[in-house]
Amino acid sequence: MGRLILAHGAGAGQDSTFLQRLRGALAELGVQTLAIEFAYLQQMRSEGRRRPPPRVERLVDELARWCDGMSHRDLSPPWLGGKSMGGRVASLLAARDGAPGLVLCGYPFHPPGKPERLRLSHWPLLECPCLVVQGSRDPFGTLDEVAGYELPVTARLHWLEDGDHEWKPRLASGRTQSQLIDEGAAAIADFMMVNS
Repeated sequence: MGRLILAHGAGAGQDSTFLQRLRGALAELGVQTLAIEFAYLQQMRSEGRRRPPPRVERLVDELARWCDGMSHRDLSPPWLGGKSMGGRVASLLAARDGAPGLVLCGYPFHPPGKPERLRLSHWPLLECPCLVVQGSRDPFGTLDEVAGYELPVTARLHWLEDGDHEWKPRLASGRTQSQLIDEGAAAIADFMMVNS
């Protein structure tokens, strides 16, 4: 099916319940996921205290080094992807260096409560197939907000009904986070198959 380098969000690493479930669901659908963890989070773990991520440009360079280390002459280059901040970093790298494809889970279109501070200035440079899987209630970009954005023709959106930033729906929706993660994983696998 394909390979996907998946970067984590700002506050939780690859051991987060969300990313563990997503990687498991993708594996069941034949997507090989390569989970990377940025150095600042590794340092946070070793020191036992929280720290903010470094400037996003530094993370883009770090992700580029991960990609270089994972490239094999006999295999096609992996797709780039990530959760929240990790997706932003992946999209910035894809805009800068190109990529076979891009998968963004809970993309931070803007900081919560600050819809005027859009993080889309690099999106016109994205030339690869791009899938955004977003909860319809995500405070980093709701369905209603994103509907008004001008996105590249290469970008597709898959909305998870009633999901938040972690794809958790409200109890009243009758759905569970696991169901939304499975739906998101299926959308990712389908998109990668069609565009590989």
